[in-house]
Amino acid sequence: MNRITKLFGIQYPVIQGGMIWCSGWELASAVSNAGGLGLIGSGSMNPDILREHIQKCRKATSKPFGVNIPLIFSHAEEFINIVVDEKVPVVFTSAGNPAKYTSHLKETGIKVVHVIANKKSAIKCQDSGVDAIVAEGFEAGGHNGREETTTMVLIPMITQAVDIPVIAAGGIATGKAMFAAMALGAEGVQIGSRFVATHESSAHKNFKDMVLQAGDGDTLLTLKSLIAVRLLKNNFFNRVFEKEKAGALPEEMLKILGEGRSKLGMFDGDTDEGELEIGQVSAIINEQKSASEVINEIINEFNDTKEILKNTGF
Repeated sequence: MNRITKLFGIQYPVIQGGMIWCSGWELASAVSNAGGLGLIGSGSMNPDILREHIQKCRKATSKPFGVNIPLIFSHAEEFINIVVDEKVPVVFTSAGNPAKYTSHLKETGIKVVHVIANKKSAIKCQDSGVDAIVAEGFEAGGHNGREETTTMVLIPMITQAVDIPVIAAGGIATGKAMFAAMALGAEGVQIGSRFVATHESSAHKNFKDMVLQAGDGDTLLTLKSLIAVRLLKNNFFNRVFEKEKAGALPEEMLKILGEGRSKLGMFDGDTDEGELEIGQVSAIINEQKSASEVINEIINEFNDTKEILKNTGF
């Protein structure tokens, strides 16, 4: 047991990322039931849908679960009110000012974690009173830090800068990677991409299949003039990449992006023209499993790695 498992009241310090279009109540409850912390990804929901997923998740698990709320979205304040009203035990915030809602959430007994990608933001989080930080490296899928700092560099930098617990994210899909993150000073890991390809994920089968087929170099950070995001390469990606290379202005990039592009790819299954957000670690994910199988495999490999290193004599 460490500060993360105590903070959330969970068995393993493994948090499932609250990914848009992939992280509904089925995945969140399955991860929580397996001993980790499941998160509902509110970024692809409207207020009524979020409330429905929270209520279904509570019926599906007696264990703690949480909600991820991107603060840049128009429904953010309404979402905050919903999680307070529904007494959700944990909230992960991202893409915004951590100070905006932290005090309010903590006053209601909710644990608050904020996602960052640089030291300046980490210190700001600690000053705002969050309970823990997710330090997300450049390898991660979805929205990413413009600094392009890798997880191997980011984790020791952040753990040296703050006193609160740090959760590592970005490029973590195995027990060995979890062990490496903990060796660097993290007290937990947040895993997104590997849970995208689970049976309980709400991602479309076509998207899951592309994740399983992805290889080295099949993702790239793009849309940097808007909000940097790591995408699988497809027809949509190629158009965005060429326009960015030609120096297109943000207004032009927004026009190309259009409405509902991520839903089109990840939820509706259009793998040619949709936006397909996934991490670099997709290159080593090649089999679809249940969320509980993923958790068990990660924890077993973590423990095996610990024993192997202990027995090397170092």
